[in-house]
Amino acid sequence: MDTLLVLGAGESGIGAARLAKAKGYDVFVSDYGKIPQEQKDVLTAEEIPFEEGSHDLAPKDASIVVKSPGIPDTVPIIQQLRKNGSKIYSEIEFASLYTDAKIIAITGTNGKTTTTKLIHHLLSKSGINAGLAGNIGISFAKEVLEKKYDWYVLEISSFQLDDIETFHPTISLILNITPDHLDRYEYSIDKYADSKFRIIENLTDDDVFIYGKDDKVTNEVVTTKNIVPKAVPFTNEFLKGDTLEIPFNGQVLTFDNLPLKGPHNAWNMSAAILSALNAGVTAEDIQKALPSFVGEPHRLQEVAEINQVTYVNDSKATNVEAALFALQSFKQPIVWIAGGTDKGNDYAPLVDIVKENVKALICLGVDNEKLKNDFSAIIPTEETQSMKEAIQLAKKHASDKDIVLLSPACASFDLFKNYMARGDEFIKEVKELEL
Repeated sequence: MDTLLVLGAGESGIGAARLAKAKGYDVFVSDYGKIPQEQKDVLTAEEIPFEEGSHDLAPKDASIVVKSPGIPDTVPIIQQLRKNGSKIYSEIEFASLYTDAKIIAITGTNGKTTTTKLIHHLLSKSGINAGLAGNIGISFAKEVLEKKYDWYVLEISSFQLDDIETFHPTISLILNITPDHLDRYEYSIDKYADSKFRIIENLTDDDVFIYGKDDKVTNEVVTTKNIVPKAVPFTNEFLKGDTLEIPFNGQVLTFDNLPLKGPHNAWNMSAAILSALNAGVTAEDIQKALPSFVGEPHRLQEVAEINQVTYVNDSKATNVEAALFALQSFKQPIVWIAGGTDKGNDYAPLVDIVKENVKALICLGVDNEKLKNDFSAIIPTEETQSMKEAIQLAKKHASDKDIVLLSPACASFDLFKNYMARGDEFIKEVKELEL
């Protein structure tokens, strides 16, 4: 019996462990941190041995290792396992070995979750038996173990793509590639792009590759690579007023009653519609399904209108590109709340839109110096480490018809557990204004 080691006992790790056990592997789970009790209960019920707080008991000669995408290759146990000849897979790779379902795989720096959920919505509403999993927070391995789908729609991160070998989607998407997580890629955008493009490395000419033609890095790589699958570009030029005009099979298909606003969401919707069309969904079924789609929480989420000021939660905008999309989505003046854990951000792409449409900046973070240095000469700038105070400061600067926008351009870990906690705190404090 082959030994399979799972490193990391999160959602994907537990799913991989359960699938491996069902497929006859001798499974061990090792997590350097503390494993939540709920996860321990699952492992105990499945009779899967585990350890937490170290990797001391982890079998260093395991034939296969399924590792959490959060674990970099530089950690000692990964280096040791590679030296010992272990095959190291992502959960996405491992689970794909045990399903015959067709796969639509979506990657990109921004817009992955919205696009993934919209594709799943369009397929499901048209009657296709489709599952939803991946980086979206649902274990692909768990779904393969427990369900039987004809299609899977998978959100895929670059970290997951780093550990694939045979992973073969039918339809692959790259939405965009902008600087993010570069600390894992030797601060090289080229190496980060190479990781993203692994999503098409096993595709044949029977498969489809959908990509954002207007995205500079993506388009540059496309022009230099031998692209084997059918290449289907999409562009912001598809947006005509309030409709999308999308070329497909020699026709131009028009879609209206669009469920999401902002130029970045036109981008995401174009990618999703092309994916659904290439999966066999009719234009008529897509048009019927579009209006009922509900966007992502914490992504341009309108929270309330108070005294003619609209408060918008875009906490999921954890990088500069995502914040740029948000700032471009409103014609009204914006009071912008930004800041957090800086991941090597370059704020230069935001300068023009800030000059044009932002009336004040509220810096919310432990270290706000970089934001202040870049913007304090352009617009009034204040700082705080309290969401409550940030809302009060924003209220002070806002007037009738303005937008108060939380779009941080930074990770959340200096003051909050994650971007969801940051967004929830924003919503809570805004609701307090209504009382």
